[in-house]
Amino acid sequence: MRIGLDSEKSSVSIRMRTLFGLKEVAKVGVNVEEEVVKKAVEALASAMRDDPSSLVKHEAAYVLGQTENPLAVKYLEGTLSDIGEDPMVRHEAAEALGAIASPDCVEILERYGSDEEQVVRETVEIALMRIAQKSGEKELTTTEHPIYKSVDPAPALNESDGVEKYREMLLNRKLPLYDRYRGMFSLRNLSSTDPRAVQALCEGFVDNSALFKHELAYVLGQVQSPDSVKALSKVLFDQNEHEMVRHEAAEALGSIGTRETNEILAGFLKDKADVVRESCEVALDITEYNQSDQLNYADTISR
Repeated sequence: MRIGLDSEKSSVSIRMRTLFGLKEVAKVGVNVEEEVVKKAVEALASAMRDDPSSLVKHEAAYVLGQTENPLAVKYLEGTLSDIGEDPMVRHEAAEALGAIASPDCVEILERYGSDEEQVVRETVEIALMRIAQKSGEKELTTTEHPIYKSVDPAPALNESDGVEKYREMLLNRKLPLYDRYRGMFSLRNLSSTDPRAVQALCEGFVDNSALFKHELAYVLGQVQSPDSVKALSKVLFDQNEHEMVRHEAAEALGSIGTRETNEILAGFLKDKADVVRESCEVALDITEYNQSDQLNYADTISR
């Protein structure tokens, strides 16, 4: 699969597919030889460090977090410590450390609690709270969901409390970001049974935090509701919005994958921001995958 990560031979879309193929090999608990797992982690780390695309780098960091593999910690630390790296990539490395949540991740993250980049500082805050919750230092009620299998930066709460309570949590800027994220993921889980949850999520785009808004777009991409197209399109069209938010909105539109979203995305294939332009390319690739009979997003990396 390393061939699929060659930036001179493979498009951004193919490289992204390759990352997700490697995730299935590198994640904790997979029934694969130890040396193969190690090589998969190293390949992901190499992409995070060396790929010319910030989009691919940030996705490699995300995938390393989703593996929950402690072998990735030293590589993620290297990316987080590189102040010359794109803040979007550094943020994703910090979030990945929170997902892995091994004891050494705490010491690493604490060094960046006062980072110059707001998206990094905020991510570190959330990641440390997640690790504290997971380690039992802070008892919190969580709930699993049968549809969403991602390792989330903050766990959802009990769905029985309803949309209005979680909407209030989401929009309350006086709460810690971690608590607002918990409201966000709780609304995501409710969205399959209560359409008001999608509307509540869309209301969050008025926030001042680029990190918060980018996570909203990510969640709406998971939900895949056509009811969010208007809000996501508004974000993508806003040239004054943070590139990190616009790129995530583009990928979310790709996950929804309607004729309308395809037309919107095609209009940004020449956007001046590299990460937005590449995200639209990837988003259209995601749409093609969702409308095909492929079993896995990584199935066509060799085509």
